[in-house]
Amino acid sequence: MTLAKGHLSLVILFALALTSCQTEDEPPQPRFVSDARGALVGESSQKREGQYFVEFRSRYALSYGHTYVVFGRLNKAGGMVNPEVAGLAPATNDTGPYVLGHFLPVPAETGASDGDLEEAYRSASWRVLLTPSEYNETVAFIRKLKAKSKFWQATVYNCNAFVAEIARSMGYKAPSIWLRPQQFVTQLREMNT
Repeated sequence: MTLAKGHLSLVILFALALTSCQTEDEPPQPRFVSDARGALVGESSQKREGQYFVEFRSRYALSYGHTYVVFGRLNKAGGMVNPEVAGLAPATNDTGPYVLGHFLPVPAETGASDGDLEEAYRSASWRVLLTPSEYNETVAFIRKLKAKSKFWQATVYNCNAFVAEIARSMGYKAPSIWLRPQQFVTQLREMNT
């Protein structure tokens, strides 16, 4: 009887994990740019050489997608110069640990993953322009968070939860961590601009 209850518990957990991912992604959302207070920034303000930024991003993937941040400086044309990426994902390309991570914590990595900087996979983004002091404070928090984030678990500490911590450290409200990444980034922006 105990074995049957254990199997039933696993089936229920799996069903909950699946239901949290049942919505469909939309086509890529427009890019939005604001200052740290959430005020939308005009096109000309976005093109200051050396401007610091943090960009909350989501991308499409074979599963339900991925949420992460890109940060760095901009060139005269508004393009990223040597951007860094921070996100939380299982520390493997193998699907086994990824599936297991829907039930148990699995080892995580916190850097760039395949497709993070490719425009073809971007599903939503919100770029926040920062002063040098705002940027330095945010990057210091990101580095500490990366150092302490050792495990990924889909329903407790996933990529959305990781990015939500960064957003809250910047003074923003964060949506539910159980949204699809595209919805998470879109709602994050809508809640704070």
